[in-house]
Amino acid sequence: RFLGMQVGLVQADMSPEARRGAYLGDITYVTNSELGFDYLRDNLAGSPGELVLRAAQPFNFCVIDEVDSILIDEARTPLIISGTSDKPSDKYYKAAKIADALTKELHYTVDEKQRNVLLTEDGYEAVEDVLQVSDLYDPRTQWASYIINAIKAKELFVKDVNYIVKKDEVIIVDEFTGRTMPGRRWSDGLHQAVEAKEGLEINAESVTLASVSYQAFFRNFPKLAGMTGTAATEVSEFDGIYKLPVAVVPTNRPISRVDNPDVVFRLEQYKWRAVVTEIKRVHKEGRPVLVGTTSVEKSELLSEMLAQEGIKHQVLNAKPENVERESEIVAQSGRRNGVTISTNMAGRGTDILLGGNPDYMARLKLR
Repeated sequence: RFLGMQVGLVQADMSPEARRGAYLGDITYVTNSELGFDYLRDNLAGSPGELVLRAAQPFNFCVIDEVDSILIDEARTPLIISGTSDKPSDKYYKAAKIADALTKELHYTVDEKQRNVLLTEDGYEAVEDVLQVSDLYDPRTQWASYIINAIKAKELFVKDVNYIVKKDEVIIVDEFTGRTMPGRRWSDGLHQAVEAKEGLEINAESVTLASVSYQAFFRNFPKLAGMTGTAATEVSEFDGIYKLPVAVVPTNRPISRVDNPDVVFRLEQYKWRAVVTEIKRVHKEGRPVLVGTTSVEKSELLSEMLAQEGIKHQVLNAKPENVERESEIVAQSGRRNGVTISTNMAGRGTDILLGGNPDYMARLKLR
C-alpha cells in the first residue's frame, strides 16, 4: 500500500464476491489450498459471472512461502472437489467385518510405501466363500472395491495418526502439518470404509467432480519462485519437476547451532527411552525443551513416558482439547524448565522467546 499497490487477502470463510475483489488486487495473499480450490471451482462454473479468479489472466507471478513443503512434500496429494452419490451402506459394514477376520500375508499383502493392498489367491477364495459369490469383480455387486477399501482402512489408516474421531465423525489429520481438516473426506469409498471400521454412521459416498495436483497447478504460472530454509536438499526435484534453480542465501551471522550426527536405534522403544533420558538431562539444567513428533500417537506415547518420570510438560497435537490452546502452548515453550511435546503442526506464526512470551503471560494472569 505504501507503494500505491492494491493488496487482497483470501480466507476460508469469504464469499465469492469478496474473493473476486481480493484476486483483482495487484498483490493477493492466499494459501495454496484456497487458491487451488478456487481454480477447481472456476473450472466447474456454469457462467462467467461465477468465476472468482481473473478471467483474462489467472496465472502470472507466484511467490510461495515454505516452497519445498508445498511443491515437493504436498505435491503427492491432489486437490479434489467432489459431489455425493448414493450407495448401500450395509456393504461397508459387511466388508469391515470380513477384513477384520482376514490375516495379513496369508489373505492379503500390504505395500506401505505405495499405500496399497492386494488380495492373495487364498484371500480371494476366502472372501468369495464368505460372501457366497463366484466373482468379486462382478460389475453388478462390485464387492472387490469394498473389500480392498476395508483392508486399507484396517492396515493403512490408523486412529489418532491419519484421523481422529470427534462427535461420531471421522476427521482427517493432515500428514504434513498434523492439523485436523474438518469437512474434508477421502474419496472412492475410503472414508466410508474408515467410518464402518469405527462403527460410525456412514455418510454418502463422494464422486470426484474435479481434481488437480499441486505439480500441475503451479506449473501454470509463467513466473514461479519461493523461499524456505530447507531447499538445498531438494535441488534435483526443483530442477527436474519445475525447472527452478535453487540459490542459497548466506546467513547474516555465523551459525551458532551445533548439528550433531544422527543416532540410529535397532528398536523404536530404545529410541524413546534415549529421548526421555536426554530430556531429563537438559531439564535438570533448567533449559526449555521442545520435542517434535510425527503423529498424535507418538506425542501421546512420549507424554506417558515423561509422566512416569514425573516431568511436567505440555502436549500440542491435533486433539481438539489441545488445538484451542495452540498459540499459548507454543509461545510458552521457551520458559525456564518448560517441556513441550508437539506434532509438526506447532503454532506457525507464534514467536518462541527464551524465558517465555510476556504477552501470553499477561493474558494468563488476567484470566
